[in-house]
Amino acid sequence: MRLSPVFSGLDAYPFLRLNDAKRRLTARGVDLIDFGVGEPREETPAFIRETLAAAISPRAGYPLAEGLPEYRASVSAWIHRRFGASVDPATQVIPTLGSKEAIFHLAQLLAGDHVVVTSPGYPVAARGALFAGKGVVELPLVAEHGFLPDLDAVPEAVWARTAILWLNYPNNPTAATAPPELYARAAALARRHDFVLASDEAYSELYFGDDVPGSALQCGDLANVAVFNTLSKRSSMPGLRCGFVAGDAQLISALKAYRPNVGVAPQEHVQRAGIAAWGDEDHVRATREIYRAKRDVLLPVLMDAGFEPVGGDATFFVWLRAPDGALEALLEAGVVLAPGEIFGPVGRGYARLALVPTLEQCHAAAARIVATL
Repeated sequence: MRLSPVFSGLDAYPFLRLNDAKRRLTARGVDLIDFGVGEPREETPAFIRETLAAAISPRAGYPLAEGLPEYRASVSAWIHRRFGASVDPATQVIPTLGSKEAIFHLAQLLAGDHVVVTSPGYPVAARGALFAGKGVVELPLVAEHGFLPDLDAVPEAVWARTAILWLNYPNNPTAATAPPELYARAAALARRHDFVLASDEAYSELYFGDDVPGSALQCGDLANVAVFNTLSKRSSMPGLRCGFVAGDAQLISALKAYRPNVGVAPQEHVQRAGIAAWGDEDHVRATREIYRAKRDVLLPVLMDAGFEPVGGDATFFVWLRAPDGALEALLEAGVVLAPGEIFGPVGRGYARLALVPTLEQCHAAAARIVATL
């Protein structure tokens, strides 16, 4: 059959290549400890699971794209508590199935020839742009600039034809955080050239330093600004698919009209669980401490083995400059890290470690690292 030329022209989704390597090792009987894919493996907190189960109705109707008013209100309240920002739950919030599908689809909704993304980075925004028939402009994130994009590197003529500028902070894969000045500058550019500043903030609640990550929602004027967030990482709910987009009211209105064409809101019982999750911070603090404990086990061992941590202190990732041959040697020993080039050519020579195995597995991995390197 004839396939889309965009689909046919794409390389395999980057993590599929890593999965192939893992399958080969598993077939040889190697016991893998997988720090490669950033999927939370902690248990979803009991109170969220209990709320989910209690909310399942005997009749499961189609959920509306606009979502439950109570869910939107819970998101609005959380945004105000967390960032001091005010968004109208009726006009400035829409629920999403996590973040991935909404990130992918945004380019289909907006006019413009280009989507500007950062590299290394989460590949979904760029792939969504390609499927929407738009060109991709990459801004490199390098250690010398704190893994922040140089917005001045984009010519005004390109900004004038841009549909979306994607920012992702705290950043996957570098773990860097963004200063308020970056959001303010990006939002001003978006309004001047009438594109959307889209901020993927999936890791906003995972951090280890004293500086609490900020948000593009703190720009004040949310015209041309959209923030994407999810309960996948914050509340260990990756399989339940529950998140939101918040920001520009005109964009949210357009999303409410667009989304019934491609998908719907999370099921009502998932939204009810989401209300419980957004309303509680105790489990989030506990989650941060779990990831901190894992980081404390692994980071000294990796540094002794020649890895250099060069990223930030947020997300559940550690971004490392890797010694030659170290990733291959660890892979043979059953310790899987994601090679930096998975996230773009700028990532070559680096590795991303996702702190998702159990604490017991982290101790076992530390022993293998010592024995191997």
